[in-house]
Amino acid sequence: MKKYGQLYIGGEWVDPVTPGRTFDLINPATEQAFASIAFAGPQDVDRAVEAARAAFPGFSATSKEERVALLLRIAELMQQREGELMAAASEELGAPITAVNHARAATENFRQMAKTLAQYEFEKIDGINIIRREPIGVCGLIAPWNWPIQTPSTKISAALAAGCPVVFKPSEFTPITSILLAEIFHDAGVPKGVFNLVNGDGPTVGAAIAAHPGIEMLSFTGSTRAGIQVAITAAPTVKRVCQELGGKSANIILPDADLQAAAKWNIGRACFNTGQSCHSPSRILVHESQAAELEALLASEASKLVVGDPQDPASTMGPAVNKAQFERIQGYIDKGLEEGARVVCGGPGRPEGLSRGYYVKPTVFADVRPDMTIAREEIFGPVLCVITYRDEDEAVEIANETDYGLGGYLFTRDPSKARSLGARLRAGRIFLNGAPSNVAAPMGGYKQSGNGREMGVFGLEEYLEVKALIGYL
Repeated sequence: MKKYGQLYIGGEWVDPVTPGRTFDLINPATEQAFASIAFAGPQDVDRAVEAARAAFPGFSATSKEERVALLLRIAELMQQREGELMAAASEELGAPITAVNHARAATENFRQMAKTLAQYEFEKIDGINIIRREPIGVCGLIAPWNWPIQTPSTKISAALAAGCPVVFKPSEFTPITSILLAEIFHDAGVPKGVFNLVNGDGPTVGAAIAAHPGIEMLSFTGSTRAGIQVAITAAPTVKRVCQELGGKSANIILPDADLQAAAKWNIGRACFNTGQSCHSPSRILVHESQAAELEALLASEASKLVVGDPQDPASTMGPAVNKAQFERIQGYIDKGLEEGARVVCGGPGRPEGLSRGYYVKPTVFADVRPDMTIAREEIFGPVLCVITYRDEDEAVEIANETDYGLGGYLFTRDPSKARSLGARLRAGRIFLNGAPSNVAAPMGGYKQSGNGREMGVFGLEEYLEVKALIGYL
């Protein structure tokens, strides 16, 4: 079993101040331990913050051109180690080895942020005033397990572009990819103290980062429940808190849409990453006259998924990340049956032939009412709810009748209608006809899906402070 016993602080691999706290990593496909990591403690967070604060004056003063070059060097090295990154993600998360967009999306984050930075103006004249945007300071970054390469890269690329050193904590369930990222940053020449990696759990290391008075900004991605706690912990220091939290996104399929294309896309998008995505289109809204036809198409598309060993190139869906997540998903499937929803395909238990590993059947429920638990709460698994509507106004009402507002989806052949309905949906990103994600576009949520934005110009500006120079002109 591999052992990862060190943290990356101040440009070096160092032992934790208090040794002995370790955490075993379980391969979700085999249910066997394959590695252990050393946990940091509050004193290690202090060391990381001290290193970052020492690095801030010099790094924040680097030129835009220097930081663009750094981001591009990182992107190049990430691309070179794409296979290694995906192998780690497959082992610790259960992502199919062929799902290379985990790594490629992360590389693209750095390339896009380099482009964004190159075009960004940090100072402008506004009437008789000069308005400057300056690096906010040391940033604490906390990332979840479901996108262990992409989410850290989204945050880190923006922080480095802004000129901010970081103290980063990945999820304790998926730390190996972050260790590889630390190696890449080191080889790319990230200055000492600008990137610091402290592995650990949320209640100890995450809380220490959130509460630390030496950290000026906190970027957190995770569940709404955890996000609330992080914000409470950070409040006494009045630091900026940017959060991307849970979601329960709706996909409205209008009567004129291509049902076959909508069904194929919805199954693929909602079951990719085993449904463990906050943007997952887990509520499918279809006109009542087309429900039966869509259900048949969804079942057909779900049957084409190959659920199995993520190391097998033939597999298109791997296991849930761990036992707790597997049991959570199973609990929601049971709850759906208990509340009267009808299983179109899938259902409780593991897929046939898989007796070991945290595998889940791709499941589609029909006869789902908007007030059912499975239609209201984030399941974070490959479980879809088909909900019928009578007209467009009802579809929009159902889509917006949620505590969340991260993503939304529309399928229609009418561009003008798509634009008018998209404007009415209360969510941060609205995708039309299965359009792919775009790292230049801002990402973030309404309501309990968070605050602030990531990616593109808006993501960069989360790491900048605004200063007005008055009387200088």
